[in-house]
Amino acid sequence: MAPATDDESAVSARSAILSGRTVLGIEFGSTRIKACLVDADDPATVLAVGSHDWENQFVDRMWTYSLDAVWSGLQAAYADLLADVERRHGAAPQTFAAIGVSAMMHGYLAFDADGELLVPFRTWRNTTTGAASAELSELFGVNIPLRWSIAHLHQAVLDGEPHLARLHSITTLAGYVHGKLTGRRVLGVGDASGMFPIDATTGGYDAGLVERYDALVRTRIDLPALADLLPEVLVAGDPAGELTAEGAALLDPTGSLRPGVPLCPPEGDAGTGMVATDSVAPRTGNVSAGTSIFAMVVLERPLERVHHELDLVTTPAGDPVAMVHCNNGASELSAWASLFGRFAEAAGAPVAADAVFETLFREALTGEPDAGGLLAYNYLAGEPITGLEEGRPLVVRTPDSRLTLGNFVRAQLYGVFGTLALGMRVLDGEGVALDRMFAHGGMFRTAGVAQRFLAGAIDTPVSVAETASEGGAWGIAVLAAYLPAARAGVTLDRYLRRDVFGGFVFETTEPHPDDVGGFAAHLDRYRDGLAAERAAVESIALKGAAR
Repeated sequence: MAPATDDESAVSARSAILSGRTVLGIEFGSTRIKACLVDADDPATVLAVGSHDWENQFVDRMWTYSLDAVWSGLQAAYADLLADVERRHGAAPQTFAAIGVSAMMHGYLAFDADGELLVPFRTWRNTTTGAASAELSELFGVNIPLRWSIAHLHQAVLDGEPHLARLHSITTLAGYVHGKLTGRRVLGVGDASGMFPIDATTGGYDAGLVERYDALVRTRIDLPALADLLPEVLVAGDPAGELTAEGAALLDPTGSLRPGVPLCPPEGDAGTGMVATDSVAPRTGNVSAGTSIFAMVVLERPLERVHHELDLVTTPAGDPVAMVHCNNGASELSAWASLFGRFAEAAGAPVAADAVFETLFREALTGEPDAGGLLAYNYLAGEPITGLEEGRPLVVRTPDSRLTLGNFVRAQLYGVFGTLALGMRVLDGEGVALDRMFAHGGMFRTAGVAQRFLAGAIDTPVSVAETASEGGAWGIAVLAAYLPAARAGVTLDRYLRRDVFGGFVFETTEPHPDDVGGFAAHLDRYRDGLAAERAAVESIALKGAAR
């Protein structure tokens, strides 16, 4: 059969939009809410995108987003998507074949019986749950990270917070939005595994650990049973409700969107990142870089020991994953890029933001393999892997270091990967095998640069696809498009390989020996220099509300 012409493809896309044969994916990232529309029959084809920028706020020493910002941002991203559909296809969708919602994992959204928020949303970025994390990790015999929902709940118990007297349910951001759209209190297993440990044999919360927790808190406070507080767990492909009339009005206040659209289980950004990079099978993994940076490695066997650097979570299908989650990703790098962009503007030679990144990244290739002795710590927030409750971004060098632009930018890029590399070294010590690492996120749009440095940092081939910058919004759209295939008994791994990534071309970068050796030397210096970062946290206090 001859390939479709451009005119035929345009007619097909417009027909799919008007007949509701498209799938909508929505993801709440740390700095942007994104919407992505794909063809239900060919989810590799992105038909339109929309977005809305937003920022977390540091209020009363807590990182948070307001619920008003959730809904105004969602509506703005959806409206932006509709405008893109009109520009590209001259059409206006009134329904979809399916919808998926994804968001930042973990954190704490607590509600009373009437659905009223009891305390401001506590995001994954908060590191105020150290006592709870330590007690639960010892009680359960598994690592309970600071950002997990159960750590936030238990810290509230330890602190005797008054809102617990009215507590009826807790969930994540994706679970909250999905619940308002469908009326169902459910969560995809990947996101749920960031709330409470999952039992690999049952696919639900670990019942034995649930009992241990109920017994622990029973002596301290009168709380509902934990199983009643947590949302129901679903796996990829399970039906997760339909868009209600109220939900349609929340998403599209114009009234054009019709209710009745099926939704897939809501997922966390880690799970959608795995889907967006075709890394849900054992011996595969992915790195997602944004405000935070994390690696997900699908395990062939259980780990032998408990490590505070590693979370044990799952794929959207429920398979075990080791996660290296770092609270600090590319935000500090972006701040420096903005500074250089402003310099160019002040010098009378303004440069577009993408061109600033392109120029700086290319210059980093001229830097020395160890960044010339420069160190850059990207710690805007606390970093649990290195034991820091707060962050202070630092650039440190010795008098004999080589301060060039290439070395400076390379140090900033190395800084994005530094804490991640410390966690990946722990996986190496466990003998975890990894054939290839996939990467996605905006910093990988400049072909070959961040990808090359990541390959050197983890000494593993790194692959990037064209969807690297679309990320989780496309990933959750793919999960929503998977619903019919799941009903037919097709596994998620097979669906991705056969129906989504079959025609994809990945650009793969092998680790260069100079980069591997240079980064290893840099990482030793980086680890030693953490003492300076700790001293900065202890000696330089935050001034007022920070962002």
